[in-house]
Amino acid sequence: MDSKKLYVVGIGPGSEEDMTIRARNILKKSDVICGYTVYCDLVRPLFPDKEYISTPMMGEEKRVLLALKSADEKRTVSLICSGDAGVYGMSGLVLELGKDFPEVDIKVIPGVTAALSGAALLGAPLIHDFCLISLSDRLTKMELIEKRLRAAASADMVIVIYNPESRARKGYLSHACDILMEIIPKDRVCGIARNIGRSDEESMVTTLEKLKETKADMFSTVFIGNSSTKNTGDMMITMRGYKSEL
Repeated sequence: MDSKKLYVVGIGPGSEEDMTIRARNILKKSDVICGYTVYCDLVRPLFPDKEYISTPMMGEEKRVLLALKSADEKRTVSLICSGDAGVYGMSGLVLELGKDFPEVDIKVIPGVTAALSGAALLGAPLIHDFCLISLSDRLTKMELIEKRLRAAASADMVIVIYNPESRARKGYLSHACDILMEIIPKDRVCGIARNIGRSDEESMVTTLEKLKETKADMFSTVFIGNSSTKNTGDMMITMRGYKSEL
């Protein structure tokens, strides 16, 4: 590969099987792999001979600058993100900070975001219009998150919730369910997928009322069905409107 390359790579949900061929080929040809510590640990067994640069959670800007500086030293670097690098990922920050490194060639490599891999576990919840909303208020004010939840519920969209809770953010999913139940009936079909693509992967179909009491963390992805979503054999299926479905 040419020198001074920085690839922002979505590695999918975490398993080798769910990583795209393009992403794997880029990582294989890279000199350096940079990322959040947990993500580096996921790919290290696949590429044990690479140089790794890792930073803990909330070290995003430092991580990006380290990757850019490393690429600027005439090396090929992959900055990895879980899921897709452009969906709550690092590609935007890389492109913004990359303006100060004009000789570094930056390319974004797409991956499989948790909305897609989680949906496959739960059945077919995303057959119709849907939206993604993160409950993390580290970079977005809670008032805006609440506004978006109400707007999506009013629009009868399937809602996928990222970052429902963390050690420092307890009760956020319960609060979101309360907001949604202002508009959506409490028996609305919902689902949750945890640790997608990993050894302790699990999923569950439930209702909005029961979801309020369900434990979640940063490795959980939550699905709120729309008015046509059904629970069929413990699978979420959102109706598209075909004649056979009527």
